Amino acid sequence: MAEPLLSIRDLHTHFDTKAGIVKAVNGVSFDVAPGEILGLVGESGSGKSITGFSILGLIQQPGRIVGGSIRFAGEELVGAETTRLRQLRGRDIAMIFQDPMMTLNPVLRIDTQIVEAILAHENVGRAVALGRARDALAKVGIPSPEERLKAYPHQFSGGMRQRVAIAIALLHRPRLIICDEPTTALDVTIQAQIIHEMRLLCQEQGTALIWITHDLAVVDSLADRLCVMYAGRIVEQGPAGAVIAEPAHPYTRGLIDSIPSRNSRGARLKQIPGMAPSPLALPAGCPFRPRCSYADDACLNEPSSIGVGAGRDARCVHPLVARVPA
Repeated sequence: MAEPLLSIRDLHTHFDTKAGIVKAVNGVSFDVAPGEILGLVGESGSGKSITGFSILGLIQQPGRIVGGSIRFAGEELVGAETTRLRQLRGRDIAMIFQDPMMTLNPVLRIDTQIVEAILAHENVGRAVALGRARDALAKVGIPSPEERLKAYPHQFSGGMRQRVAIAIALLHRPRLIICDEPTTALDVTIQAQIIHEMRLLCQEQGTALIWITHDLAVVDSLADRLCVMYAGRIVEQGPAGAVIAEPAHPYTRGLIDSIPSRNSRGARLKQIPGMAPSPLALPAGCPFRPRCSYADDACLNEPSSIGVGAGRDARCVHPLVARVPA
């Protein structure tokens, strides 16, 4: 495996609330190599998006990174100056948010926003920037891009706004793109087109991609590796094909079994019982214990990560596949 472009070790991101400290990210570690697509999956509230925001330095009070390391191309980002993080954002590291209005300014025309994004990092003429803006809209499937450049965000549908946000993220061909549920609002045809463009970018330019989603059906055909998150922790990670074909953690098994396409027609959908615990009141030991049919007294202790195959590990006392001898 190539040297990682992004290396995260024991990352902890907490939020101070009146009710107590929310441990949104609680000891996360993973690597992403150049050209690699990493799927970061889990239920809502598992800490996926906060992990992405932490990488970009977008955590603000009452949140803070309280421990761990985030190294990008050998450079430590935890504690980096705000000016340095601004230089990296958009040019070297881009993020596509689930809500496109986190990217777009509602009172500025689309051409103004895309041109400013180009000029913020490149010394080119305005005419060149406008040409690139037009090409960027065409690449994500927006018809009549010349006319659409003169429109405001409110004149676009939600799916069209998301395509504009994706176009802005791809402008500088960044070395790392963090995608937070980027195709949720898109129809399946445009979704397939965007995923195809992402794959090409990774293959041709060596761009690394983190695809944050709750939809295993999407990452099944997209990701090289998977990290499964639950209650702020990564409970399983490994090659995508191996994890989906033979999951080691009961939570991963539950996510896969709940995919509608994997159930027989007319059969009741399988589901994980109960709800994810509040990050303010995590259960003792394994946080998945109250919902797990394999749980016993051994799960009252905090599980450590164990090897369960080539390049695979799981944080479970009772893994569903054989352990690798230490």
